[in-house]
Amino acid sequence: MPKVDLSRITPRTATGYPAPYDREVTGRTQLNIGDAGGLTQFGVKIIELAPGAWSSHRHWHEQEDEFVMLLSGELIMVEDEGEIRLMPGDCATHKAGSGNGHHLQNRTAAPARFLVVGTRSPHERAHYPEIDLLAVKDADGMRFLHKDGTPY
Repeated sequence: MPKVDLSRITPRTATGYPAPYDREVTGRTQLNIGDAGGLTQFGVKIIELAPGAWSSHRHWHEQEDEFVMLLSGELIMVEDEGEIRLMPGDCATHKAGSGNGHHLQNRTAAPARFLVVGTRSPHERAHYPEIDLLAVKDADGMRFLHKDGTPY
């Protein structure tokens, strides 16, 4: 297994979210460790959220499991059942198909970093319960649609 040098991974700050849904994730930086290491079955990222930034909009996946571990800082995990404060070392899991919309918010004045590991399914649909957004991944790639299926 090759060692992955995090300093050689180009940080990604862009988002695929269409406007106006791109604003809340401004301040999110991702290091895609899985791609750098050549992984194909699951993804691994370290994500840093600046103060006020969100990891994503609240969503859930039909096919892909997710695991999160807070490395530093403090985050609020928002789920259907409410809000949960995460501190370094805290972990959370989201099972595929659960329907539990979730995301992380940095409500502090300091950056926070977390590790996220998730399944890489060739076909996926991610649902966003609070906004008019649907993410679809298939043989044509990844794209965002309105909930009625029309493209942005």
